[in-house]
Amino acid sequence: MSVHDGEEKEIVGAGGAGGDSFGQTVSASERMAAENSQRAADSEIDRIILDRVACREFSNRVVPQHTIVEILRVARFAPSGANIQPWNIYALTGGPQERLSAALLDAHCNERAKHVSEYKYYSDVLPPPYRERRQEFGRIFYGSLGIHSGDAEARARQTAKNYVFFGAPVGLIVTIDRRLEAGSWLDLGMFVQNVLLAAAGRGLHSCPQETFAKYHTILRQHLSIPDEQMVVCGISIGYSDGGVSLRSMPRADIGEFAHFIGFES
Repeated sequence: MSVHDGEEKEIVGAGGAGGDSFGQTVSASERMAAENSQRAADSEIDRIILDRVACREFSNRVVPQHTIVEILRVARFAPSGANIQPWNIYALTGGPQERLSAALLDAHCNERAKHVSEYKYYSDVLPPPYRERRQEFGRIFYGSLGIHSGDAEARARQTAKNYVFFGAPVGLIVTIDRRLEAGSWLDLGMFVQNVLLAAAGRGLHSCPQETFAKYHTILRQHLSIPDEQMVVCGISIGYSDGGVSLRSMPRADIGEFAHFIGFES
């Protein structure tokens, strides 16, 4: 993957600018398309999006509060219907984070069945191709860890790492007012993505974690989350422990999900 090096690129035809000396005229639209394509290839935000992966091994290097404030200051400019801005963040580090993690681990190990998220992340019956993609994720993810598909205890031990934020020095808990409708969840998703990208732009890694929603009663006790707020997810933020893997999860080709109507070929 190329990294933007700040060099200006020039679009040149076969015989120089525009290729006119060989009688090859490049139209304004073609030139613009080529320039746009080059700019996209060199775009810093494109690089950040393409390079970002879910990190599950963090170092204990401190992330100061002002860095988290900067990330949230940028992320808050996510679009939201009627400017509702439906997000709430609880940011933890140090002792409070450690005490929360201890309580979550205890619940995960000793009373897992007693805790249920207040919302459903997956449909009970996933239609194709979503069912196959979820199965493929399991094969790739757990296979990379050497965990057999039928080893429930090994999977549970891997899940437990979520509750110590994979060793990250900062944990965010994201909530939304339960009185809001599905459109505000769309807005919240855009905000969460902004958090991940703003963190990446500062050399930090992150991991969004839905599994925190399961233990919302414990989170309420430790963070004084009011009843009208629903726990949506957590986000681990920090510096990689040096073991960030390359992106291993495949993405569908554009032709599988995009429909172009009215464009010139």
